[in-house]
Amino acid sequence: MITALYASLLAFLMLWLAIQVIKQRRKSRVAHADGGIEELQIARSAHGNAVDYIPIVLILMALIEYNGANPLLIHGLGIVFVVGRVVHAKAILGRDLKGRVLGMKLTFAVLFALAVFNLIYLPFERLW
Repeated sequence: MITALYASLLAFLMLWLAIQVIKQRRKSRVAHADGGIEELQIARSAHGNAVDYIPIVLILMALIEYNGANPLLIHGLGIVFVVGRVVHAKAILGRDLKGRVLGMKLTFAVLFALAVFNLIYLPFERLW
């Protein structure tokens, strides 16, 4: 299953982002929330943003794969999404607005494309 490859890569990204949050918590000695510490707020934002977008994209990717989409299409979308998420995560942590915008553009493009392709590949004859 192609989606499993991208789910694994994105899980590593989410783990890395979680570790960034843990590092900031330890550094600032904050057990809950963000304690008003800007660096911790930024790390939590980067992790939270990944958690917001990664699951729905993987679900949509798995569905088009299940419904018979071309493997090259799935890989193409997966690669663009992973690149977009990495660019976005690094940009948030590095306070790089241009990188954040690029990362979100790539993320939104893949999310939109997957929504459209799911409608295209949807087996309407099996819905009823």
